[in-house]
Amino acid sequence: MLRFIARRLAGMLAVLFAVSVLTFLIFAVIPDGAPEDRMAGPTASPGEVAAVRREWGFDKPLYVQYARTMTKIFTGDVVSYVDRTNVVEEIGRGAPRTFSLAIGAAILWVAGGIALGLFGAARAGRATDRLITVLALIGVSMPVFWLGALASHYLGFEAGIFPDGGYAEIGRHGLLEWLWHLVLPWSVLAVVLIGVYSRVLRSNLLDALHADYVRTARAKGLSEGAVLRRHALPNALIPIVTLWGLDFGAVLGGGAVLTESVFDLQGVGQYFADSVGRLDVPPVLAVTMLGTFFIVAVNTIVDIAYAALDPRIRL
Repeated sequence: MLRFIARRLAGMLAVLFAVSVLTFLIFAVIPDGAPEDRMAGPTASPGEVAAVRREWGFDKPLYVQYARTMTKIFTGDVVSYVDRTNVVEEIGRGAPRTFSLAIGAAILWVAGGIALGLFGAARAGRATDRLITVLALIGVSMPVFWLGALASHYLGFEAGIFPDGGYAEIGRHGLLEWLWHLVLPWSVLAVVLIGVYSRVLRSNLLDALHADYVRTARAKGLSEGAVLRRHALPNALIPIVTLWGLDFGAVLGGGAVLTESVFDLQGVGQYFADSVGRLDVPPVLAVTMLGTFFIVAVNTIVDIAYAALDPRIRL
């Protein structure tokens, strides 16, 4: 197992380096203008553009530009040229909000998906199974921004059951107020994914329950519950772990931008969207680079979880 983890970590470092180079090249070699012009913004004076060129090393060879860009991002020395704020500090300020949204929603969509998948597999072919299938398709088909706008308006603004937006910090407003402000964002983000997880788990469980090793376990006299828990479910959960790693990493890497914007959570995704709207390049570059790195790291953790679920993967 330790050798497997070492191989995965080495592969992660190689992928991170490749991703950083590609992201930098896309930013630096993009046509229609020099990088210092885009970095300084459309209203910058010639003197400001020259200062940006010197600061980021755009008058140096490409490898020097890459090294200086990475150094500035990972030492927190990136400043927005629109409002002159430190970009890494702004990302750090929004990160707890994005993490709160992503972790809570991930718990809901995994728990809901597994529960509905188990129920659907147990009732396969019956009316309740078909009803779950229809509801899952409806959930997957609903756009997040549309569902979020409806929930915020009718359950928040109109009915007053939940807050219609904003974020409450635990240290300032307390745990219950924090939970109350995140119930709607969690639910909206989870609804879209619960249907996918339930259908995937149902399909894999039905395949596993008809596999040879499950028939052998039944022949040994194990109860149906023990067969499900110890043999069928661990194998059926491997695709769920795959999906969770991709979805959770994508949400933290900026995939929750629509949910954050609808509910005005002021997280990293909303900060990224606002920076794009203002043509503010330094925040866009930093969020893209750090978000991509985080997605790669999460997927490495998922690979290690594979090996824990199924020892054959270690080979």
